[in-house]
Amino acid sequence: MLDIKLIRQKPDWIKEKLSSRGVTAGEIDDLLALDSTRREKIVATEALKKQRNEVSAEIAQIKRAKGDASATIAAMRQVGDQIKAIDAELADLDSQVEYILVRLPNIPADDVPVGPNEDYNQEVRKWSTPREFDFTPQAHWDLGEKLGILDFERGAKVAGARFVYYKGLGAKLERALYNFMLDEHAKEGYEEVIPPYLVNNEAMFGTSQFPKFTEDVYTIVNEGEPLTLIPTAEVPLTNYYSHEILDEAQLPVYLTALTPCFRSEAGSAGRDTRGLIRLHQFNKVEMVKYVKPEDSYRELDKLTADAEDILRKLNLPYRVIALASGDASFSSAKTYDLEVWIPAQDTYREISSCSNCTDFQARRAQIRYRDADGKVQLVNTLNGSGLAVGRTVAAILENYQNADGSITIPDALVPYMNGVKTIPAK
Repeated sequence: MLDIKLIRQKPDWIKEKLSSRGVTAGEIDDLLALDSTRREKIVATEALKKQRNEVSAEIAQIKRAKGDASATIAAMRQVGDQIKAIDAELADLDSQVEYILVRLPNIPADDVPVGPNEDYNQEVRKWSTPREFDFTPQAHWDLGEKLGILDFERGAKVAGARFVYYKGLGAKLERALYNFMLDEHAKEGYEEVIPPYLVNNEAMFGTSQFPKFTEDVYTIVNEGEPLTLIPTAEVPLTNYYSHEILDEAQLPVYLTALTPCFRSEAGSAGRDTRGLIRLHQFNKVEMVKYVKPEDSYRELDKLTADAEDILRKLNLPYRVIALASGDASFSSAKTYDLEVWIPAQDTYREISSCSNCTDFQARRAQIRYRDADGKVQLVNTLNGSGLAVGRTVAAILENYQNADGSITIPDALVPYMNGVKTIPAK
């Protein structure tokens, strides 16, 4: 959430920065008009409350002197009615201000490409050259079904479209991947966490999924209270320190977790209906950081490098993309996407998104720290996939396939596969 004080101080700058993120100047003007009226009402009600306190003291004096305070008391009842009416107006204004404020996206960093959509994204770098096949590479869903390691048909029978069963060496490969990822992140100082997979509305608000993206999740009601299946481990990891004040000496904090992720994929009808790219349930290893504001962009580079390191050790060709202001996530000030090469599609596909959310989430979730001078400040939060496990399985199946339909296991994973070096063709 943005700081209303900053919007008051720099309205034209805010309008310019948010224009490529779909925010109109009129929305900012409406917010400022409501905020101005709200502040006027606060001044008015505080003046009336001060008057009431002063006159109450006078009434007490009159009563002690055995005088008649009835007229003064009647006048004060009218003041009380005025205060009650203004407070009701204030409550309504507060709701209107909050409604707009919580729906404004984060301010893009100055070096973010400016543009409304992915057409304005910029390639930052590439690593490795895609393999040249001497046969026509198969799609991972065809490979997986022929090898008997992926069963989409029975996944759909049991749960519906975009669910899958992993079987045999497919299940073992998925497990090998996330154990490898967690071990590698631990080497970089991340503390492994197993978080709740269900979270309350406050947690979803803290990381900005709510109220904007309520249609993209699965929510249940437990004893009258709604709980949401996490769309990403970013939610429980970032909210771990919500409504807390850390000591500066505790920062930075690095956390990592493997969790299932649940997404309804509202609005994505017709996109990636086959395979592992866009499922309703998938595993992901997430990295989350709590850092001091002055360190956050350096930490973003390190976070991105940690995700890249997994792809390099798996020897999967990839590229790094700086997302345009209009393509980045709602809470992000700057995002790098990692896209892995998918041979059957002859293109790169997203496998990780690494974002600096600055103090946007921290303000919503009230995550703070006390600096060396004793001043309480908001932390900066960062998050990144390290990696999306199912998409990594897809990339391995396609990049490591052989002409006979077998799959070579990447060297880094062989110890995690108990020495298995090949998924044999059937």
